Amino acid sequence: NDKEIIKKKLIIFINILIKKKILVTGAAGFIGYSISEYLLKKKNIQIIGIDNFSNYSGKDIKKLRIKILKKYQNFKFYKIDIKNKSKVDKLISKFHFTYVIHLAAEVGVRYSIIRPDKYIESNIKGFFNIVESLKMKQPEKFLFASSSSVYGDSKIFPLNENQNLNPKNIYALSKKNNEELAKIYSSNYSTQFLALRFFTVFGELGRPDMFFYKSLNSIFNNKKLYLNNSGDHYRDFTYIKDVVKIIDKLIFTKLKKPFYSLNICSSKPIYLKNFLKIIEKFSKKINLVNVPAHPADVYKTHGSNKKLISLVKKIKFTKIEKAVKNSVKSYKKHKIFNQNN
Repeated sequence: NDKEIIKKKLIIFINILIKKKILVTGAAGFIGYSISEYLLKKKNIQIIGIDNFSNYSGKDIKKLRIKILKKYQNFKFYKIDIKNKSKVDKLISKFHFTYVIHLAAEVGVRYSIIRPDKYIESNIKGFFNIVESLKMKQPEKFLFASSSSVYGDSKIFPLNENQNLNPKNIYALSKKNNEELAKIYSSNYSTQFLALRFFTVFGELGRPDMFFYKSLNSIFNNKKLYLNNSGDHYRDFTYIKDVVKIIDKLIFTKLKKPFYSLNICSSKPIYLKNFLKIIEKFSKKINLVNVPAHPADVYKTHGSNKKLISLVKKIKFTKIEKAVKNSVKSYKKHKIFNQNN
């Protein structure tokens, strides 16, 4: 009995010490999971994660991510769809979040061509539901996922945040819409809004629907990898462990303006065929099948991270070889060779 009383008092004491509560929407997703685990290792932080477990980007791997996060005492999970305004309101009224990291969305450019309605409902209406609910208890900062796709098929490189946006599809348009909405709310709320334009994020426990993961699945399942435009593309691959460090810095760095749009990128584009050679170096030969270019694909992504660096100062980016090696090792460790897309 005495031990139980001491245990309860200790839990109460720990909860008192925990000052900062962070809401992570899309906590079962690739970036949501990764930033949650990174922050949970810090003191005085409690993560409230929500997700609806949509099927598109791998349901099994999402379950694995949440299973890992639930091992942390300071993590609490709710299955909530951001399209459900009443449930979002109820959650916001229950907690007072210091920071919000909004990553819940329908992902993938190609699927947005097939089901644009899902992107309107989740990415635009769902975003509005979260932002509107927060007027009850306004956080200090609201960081949200935008995308490099807002630039469209630009011919000016590196892409910088002052360029005109030219989205080519509903997914990119939804992200542009979010940025414009956030800019309006930033002038009415005391909350600071940061639009994070992610550039081809890859790494441990990544999205099965993305190129890097598809490459690993083809290797370890002895399947063909269909290579659009014969691999004649450049991508600004950005390692997930660098991404979470950047987000961490943006959360806890004092910034002056009410709204920022920021490229989250390594600013070191790599030719896709060369990237495949690096993957093969740490795995084995890929059975490639060259196919025509996909209409949703842009030829090149190359972002400037000068604005980002000016805000958070020094960023040490992981070498691409090390990032790939770590990711392949993780893939083998979790035995997720047959995850569904």
